[in-house]
Amino acid sequence: MLVARHLREVEFDRNSVVSVGSFDGVHRAHQEVIHTVAARAHERGGRSVIVTFDPHPKQVLAPHKDEIRLLSTLEERIDMCADLQVSLVYVIEFTYEFSRRSFREFYDQIIVKGIGVSEVIEGYDHHFGRDREGSIQELVQMGKEFDFSLIAMKPVTVGDEVVSSSAIRKHLHAGNVHRAAELLGRPYQIRGTVRRGDGRGRSLGYPTANLELTDPAKLIPADGVYVTSVRWGDAAYYGMANIGRRPTFTNHGERAVEVHLLGFDGSLYGGHLEVHFLHRLRDEAKFDSTSALVRQMDADKAETVAFVNDYEKVLRASSGGTATMHH
Repeated sequence: MLVARHLREVEFDRNSVVSVGSFDGVHRAHQEVIHTVAARAHERGGRSVIVTFDPHPKQVLAPHKDEIRLLSTLEERIDMCADLQVSLVYVIEFTYEFSRRSFREFYDQIIVKGIGVSEVIEGYDHHFGRDREGSIQELVQMGKEFDFSLIAMKPVTVGDEVVSSSAIRKHLHAGNVHRAAELLGRPYQIRGTVRRGDGRGRSLGYPTANLELTDPAKLIPADGVYVTSVRWGDAAYYGMANIGRRPTFTNHGERAVEVHLLGFDGSLYGGHLEVHFLHRLRDEAKFDSTSALVRQMDADKAETVAFVNDYEKVLRASSGGTATMHH
């Protein structure tokens, strides 16, 4: 898969199937769009193209930019597009000046004359361009004018809930990682580098990796204790993650993500971890003593192991294989 950041890097191909969007989270509805782009391009013997933006438009246009939290980094979006067999991802640098382009100017100059297009695939609620003036109706008219067809995808629902990035954010802010995973189509993940902490976890018998996120704009789920799966290079582990301010030890601590890997004995400093949230155990709590905290962590570990055993049974039943995770 080719990743381009400038239009000059994109070879014009009239037989391209294109979709444009932020694709934050690459959730089930996004996956339906991207899968359809790839499938239609294959049927036509053409090229599948996803056009996305970096930074996310809300990071540029929202009045409180620091409050915008992303479900996926650009790297994660690109990885998902590769998994879904996309030929080309074109990443446009999103600026305020770019945002002032009209819907028509964008499609005319970049999609029709720049990339080339025979078919456009978009979600049912697609809006784009200056002040989100462009819509599916305008795209239909442009398709007639510039000779490309349009497929508007129907909403994707899980139960009675429409899949959307805002719905997933709501569940993660509430700590409901299970429901978020149902809408995403996979467990929610964060990536980061292990930085040196105060070593307190090791003294308690639960050494933890203190994670510094790859992208500080990435959404961190609600404070609490979670069952996780963790990838470190080619190795995979189950673990427990604590998100919060460590109130047992400090009254005004910075919010931190700490992960304890089950069955791991060694150093992770400087390593790059990918943490997947599987299940929420409890709220973060303040304990009267370290011994009370350790007793709770022992209980958390027992609950984690029980969850993991059940989780792996489901995985084995669905895949017909055997689990390879450490725990």
